[in-house]
Amino acid sequence: MPYMKLKSLLSITFILCLFSLIVFGLLAYFVHGHDIIRFDSRVIAVVQGLESVWLTFLMKFLSFIGSAPVIIVLSIFILFFLLKVLKHRYELILFVGVMVGSPILDFILKELFKRARPDLHRLIEISGYSFPSGHAMSAFTLYGIITFLSWRHISGSWGRAALVLFSAMMIFGIGMSRIYLGVHYPTDIIGGYFASGTWLGFSIWTFQWFKERRAHMHNSLETG
Repeated sequence: MPYMKLKSLLSITFILCLFSLIVFGLLAYFVHGHDIIRFDSRVIAVVQGLESVWLTFLMKFLSFIGSAPVIIVLSIFILFFLLKVLKHRYELILFVGVMVGSPILDFILKELFKRARPDLHRLIEISGYSFPSGHAMSAFTLYGIITFLSWRHISGSWGRAALVLFSAMMIFGIGMSRIYLGVHYPTDIIGGYFASGTWLGFSIWTFQWFKERRAHMHNSLETG
């Protein structure tokens, strides 16, 4: 990849990371002050007002897809693909770092905010704190890093559009399932997305910075 293109990607990634951090910080402030419960209640009422047998089945399936065991299995398959098929060592390190760091960050944030889960109409039972949503973070992290790593291997705008659309649908669907099932507030889901966006952006920025340094050193050796 050309050196100047790496510099551009580095700047874009930093801006997205900073934006996600600012939005998460603002959201966390309102959640901590209980100033956003009216918004949460209205959205929950709309989403759960759609309840039906087939939609409940779909939402439980999406929630299962976003659960830790499934995320781990999918991650193992992706690791195998990166290592054996693409033989990308640096991308492998990036993927492992991103996927391991996401649940650790989720645990730290949950312990920091200690937000109780909604006690309204629950279709499944679950324990633990609510903010941010671990399912939302895992989904955003997994499908976000898949999109990033797969982008340059897909030729044509249609293929890339399909990749982005699929990832966006999975991220949105998994997040929506947690609201529908009554185990998360909408702001838990939004917070999970932006917390993951911050982590993912920082990880990709670090990865791009490393590549930029390598490219700079390579150019220096060639011109020296």
